[in-house]
Amino acid sequence: MTVVQELTALDSGVERAAERLLALQHPDGWWKGELESNATMIAEHLFLLHFLGLRDPETDRLLANELLARRREDGTWSIWFEGPADVSVTVEAYAALKLAGVDAGDATRAYIRSAGGVAGTRIFTRAFLALIGQWPWRRLAHVPVELILLPAGGPLSVYDFACWARQTMVALSVVEALRPVRPSRIDLSEIGGQKTEPAGAPPLSRLRRHAVAVAERWVRDRQEADGSWGGIQPPWVWSLVMLAALGHGFEDETFARGLAGWERFMVRDGDRLRPEACQSPVWDTALAVLALRAAGVPADDPRLQAAGDWLLCEEVTVRGDWAIRRPDLAPGGWAFEFDNDLYPDVDDAAVVVLALRELGIGDDAVRRGLDWLVGMQSRNGGWGGFDVDNEALWLYRLPICDFGKVTDEPTADVSAHALEALGHEQGYDASLAAGVDWLLAEQEPDGSWFGRWGVNHVYGTGAALPALEACGLPPDHPAIRRALAWLDSVQQPSGAFGEDIRSYADPAWRGRGTATPSQTAWALLAYISGGAAAGLSTRRAAEYLLRCQRPDGDWDEQQYTGTGFPLDFMIRYHLYRLTFPLLALGRLRERLNR
Repeated sequence: MTVVQELTALDSGVERAAERLLALQHPDGWWKGELESNATMIAEHLFLLHFLGLRDPETDRLLANELLARRREDGTWSIWFEGPADVSVTVEAYAALKLAGVDAGDATRAYIRSAGGVAGTRIFTRAFLALIGQWPWRRLAHVPVELILLPAGGPLSVYDFACWARQTMVALSVVEALRPVRPSRIDLSEIGGQKTEPAGAPPLSRLRRHAVAVAERWVRDRQEADGSWGGIQPPWVWSLVMLAALGHGFEDETFARGLAGWERFMVRDGDRLRPEACQSPVWDTALAVLALRAAGVPADDPRLQAAGDWLLCEEVTVRGDWAIRRPDLAPGGWAFEFDNDLYPDVDDAAVVVLALRELGIGDDAVRRGLDWLVGMQSRNGGWGGFDVDNEALWLYRLPICDFGKVTDEPTADVSAHALEALGHEQGYDASLAAGVDWLLAEQEPDGSWFGRWGVNHVYGTGAALPALEACGLPPDHPAIRRALAWLDSVQQPSGAFGEDIRSYADPAWRGRGTATPSQTAWALLAYISGGAAAGLSTRRAAEYLLRCQRPDGDWDEQQYTGTGFPLDFMIRYHLYRLTFPLLALGRLRERLNR
């Protein structure tokens, strides 16, 4: 292919993808793709409705249809597309189907028994089963509700947990203290369940009653404007359960607002119904702006200006839990969801800053966001997602922490995005120097970087090289050369890149797996920032993306390339397959046209 032909094909691909992305913009200026996770979200919605006394036959049927559509051929359920069977997910799906009047079958029962039955599941699975009278509360490892009384600066407090775990555990600790049961007619004894009946709240000591009251106030104080808690399913659902267990119902404003907000997370898909675990409009919108600007859409295009105006309205101006450890830091930055002001995050703040700079608007908000980013830098020079110095790794030894990540220590991908935003600015030299040193020290011996919030080393490496370029490291820097060499070593014969989720546990899978558009785009971004825009590997990756692009400008991608908790909660961002290829191909065209 000649250079002229290459640019012509690249131009066509970029323009079609840009048109497709613009067609998906909401009239108010934002973008939001579905955030798809696993069957536990569906099952737990039914458990919640049962406990609250809000079930109806039609909703049961739609949820059951969704669960059946996600069942693997062997009768089990997994945490991600084409992933292995998981006993906790399968038990929850089996129980929810039975609740809805559907028998999952002998193959499902046989798998559950072979995997240890209900007793072999995670704490959240057994807690939900306890709510519906299928497991004794006394057989759970409890989160002591008195934890809420411990001072934030002590050797142990709720603030040692990551924000998502903290919010969930406070609500769950109240529920476990009260041990509520709304019995169901089903019987799960065939898979090791134990049927229970309501026994009334156990007697509470004076200290425990005080802790329950403090925890209830703590939870109420953290409800967001949309009725959520943290904008994510686990603390949201358990906060609703907590309020109901305390005797509150629709007459309670916090409860009513929470339940109404949760209904807005439902996705009706034909004859199926599923809730999203979270929504990502700020993240999706910022990435869309960056992609469209790279595609050559002018900054003053009314559609991009509408997106920028919407992002400016989403700026966080209040203090949240992050201020516990940064009491003198002024609010700033952005969160992930529509209304999540109490929990802004470094990743969103950095990417929104980059997007607003591309649009040339919001200088004051950008400055506040940059100052907040610097203030959220951990003492080792890196950045976590939501908190500072959240590194109590000993928490994983506790039996209550069997469900995935409970800490928010600095990671390469988040730190790289912060550095990319700061690297284009003046006046942040000390923060940049510490951050670059930390990021370089985090490079793996093979030349890659770990990806905490995306799968996995391809994601981390695709974030790190644009950051290092923004911070002024030249293409011949040893770290950059090693990174590109690693990418070359895992590029597939088709030119594509793919990395299996199993790489989080098995290093042999690093950079290896089914090819995906989003992961190929991340590698392409690394090549471009590493000074290899005209290289053969870059061309082959771009040609793969152009070759598999759909006629409507989009791409197909069923794999889960987003990460909530590595291995334990994986995400399929429905816009990743479009925004990242467009961003990468647009940047490539920019470089080739220079």
